[in-house]
Amino acid sequence: MIFRESGEGGGFLNTPNKLTLVRIALIPVFLAVLYMGFPGSNYAALAIFILASATDFADGYLARHRGQITDFGKFLDPLADKVLVFAAMMWFVEMGVIPAWAALIVAIREFAVTALRLIALDNGRVIAAARSGKIKTASTMLCLTVLFFSVPGWTVHLCVAVIIVTTTVSGVEYFIKNKDTLNWAK
Repeated sequence: MIFRESGEGGGFLNTPNKLTLVRIALIPVFLAVLYMGFPGSNYAALAIFILASATDFADGYLARHRGQITDFGKFLDPLADKVLVFAAMMWFVEMGVIPAWAALIVAIREFAVTALRLIALDNGRVIAAARSGKIKTASTMLCLTVLFFSVPGWTVHLCVAVIIVTTTVSGVEYFIKNKDTLNWAK
């Protein structure tokens, strides 16, 4: 089995993992509401985005405090976050709010860290989200939430800067902390 249960995980489909799956299920609903374009669709999509983002914090809290951390959750939770963030960022790129280069930086970091995780997994190791990764995810979700409102240009620039800085710092940290995972680093 690829995912071994670690600690007192409470089973493969424990509550934290179910919340992660709910977050994944909300992503197409979020996008569908945005593209429907009915009056208030942006606010309805925002509510869905906030709900999906909240499941990220809830599943992490429950997993830690109930001792329900699983390898499956360590792997799927960050993946669910990436897809949710990409969905929102691509919408904002399409709407001309976020520059495409900023989304590309985020995408490169996410693919690189995912590749690192897959290499580690192939070597029997699961790389859980680091503190800087959690800060990156929280600040990115908060900034994307702010962008749903009509905010001045300086606020958009500030949000993009926060997203880029936290994305870059956390990406570099993952590679420094896990350099032993890569064959060339041994």
